[in-house]
Amino acid sequence: MTGFLCVGAGGALGAMLRYGISLIPYKGNIPVLTLVTNVLGALAIGYIAGTAAKRDVPANMVLFLKTGVCGGFTTFSTFSLEAYELLENAEYVPAFLYMTLSVVLCLAGVALGMYAAESI
Repeated sequence: MTGFLCVGAGGALGAMLRYGISLIPYKGNIPVLTLVTNVLGALAIGYIAGTAAKRDVPANMVLFLKTGVCGGFTTFSTFSLEAYELLENAEYVPAFLYMTLSVVLCLAGVALGMYAAESI
């Protein structure tokens, strides 16, 4: 039960941070604020995972930071960590498939969801 509370609290914080970044005034064709959020999330989850692997970080703290804060901030950070770990382990074919399928299928999912919403 404690793990759920850690993830929930971290997720709330991450979501608020993401929302805060979205309030930065920016006008342009490229969603730079989302890109910044995704890059910051990837940097954060990499640092957290790397630190947790080398130091004695309490499991609940890892849940709060990695799954909670980073997950609430951007799920792209989790995708990036998993893809990196596949590449780091020289699992190049699974890494390529995972990265390609994630982008293609998620774009298709958005398109299908939009189509479904317009059809209702």
